[in-house]
Amino acid sequence: MLGVSIFTGIYYWIMKTDVGYGITHAIRQPLFSALFIGLIMGKFTEAIIIGAAVQILYIGLVAAGSNLPADDCLAGLIAIPIALQSNLTPAVAITIAVPVGVIGVFLDQFRKTINIVFVHMADRFAAKGNQKQVVLSALLYPTLLALFYRFPVPFFANLYGANAVTAFMKIIPQWLINGFGIMGGILPALGFALTMFVIGSKQLLPWFFIGFFLVEYSKIPVMGAAIFGIAAIILISMWQQKKGANA
Repeated sequence: MLGVSIFTGIYYWIMKTDVGYGITHAIRQPLFSALFIGLIMGKFTEAIIIGAAVQILYIGLVAAGSNLPADDCLAGLIAIPIALQSNLTPAVAITIAVPVGVIGVFLDQFRKTINIVFVHMADRFAAKGNQKQVVLSALLYPTLLALFYRFPVPFFANLYGANAVTAFMKIIPQWLINGFGIMGGILPALGFALTMFVIGSKQLLPWFFIGFFLVEYSKIPVMGAAIFGIAAIILISMWQQKKGANA
C-alpha cells in the first residue's frame, strides 16, 4: 500500500491546487482517479466499479461560491484503495467515502483560514511595489504549504487502512462536528449570494432564480438542467444579436 499511499497523497495535493482549474476539476473525480489506483494496485476492473459507485454521490456536486459541500477528490482517493485492499463491496466503499468527504471540507475551510496570511503578505509587498513577491505570495507559498496538510491525509489513511479513518473521525469532538455542521448549512447560502453578486446584471438575475427553482421543484437531473441552460444562453445571445442589428 505504500505505492498507492504516496500516489494518492501527491495526486490530492496537485488536484487541489486547481492548476488548470477546469482540467483538475475533471480529473480529480473518483471515477477518473480510479483508473490510476486500479493500475497501481493491479485491480483495474474492481477499481473502476468502485470508482463509479463513489462517483454517483458527487455527480450533481456544485460548489456554490467556491464552498464545497463535500470533497469528492479526497473521498475517491481514500475510499477506493481501502475498498480494494479489504475486498469491500462498492456499497461499503460508499459508506467510507461519505465521512471522508466531510474531512475534506474541514481541510478546505482550514485552507481558506490559513491563506489569509498570504493575502496580507501580498498586500504588504504590493505597497512596496515588489511584483515578484506578490506573485509568489499568491501562488507559490500557499501551494507549498498545502503539501504539508493535503498530502498526509490520504497517505496515512491508505497506509493504515479503514481503521485509521474511523479512529480519526472519533477523535474529532462532537462540539466541533456540530459547529462545522452549522457552518455547512450557512456556507451554501453564502455561496449562492456570492454567485448572485458575481452575475452583477439585474437583467440576468431572473434567469438565476428560474434555473434554481426549476431544478429544486421539478427534480430534473443535472444533464437536463444543463440542456435547458444551454438553450437559454443560445436564445438570449440570438435575441441580443438581433436587437443589436436592429438598433
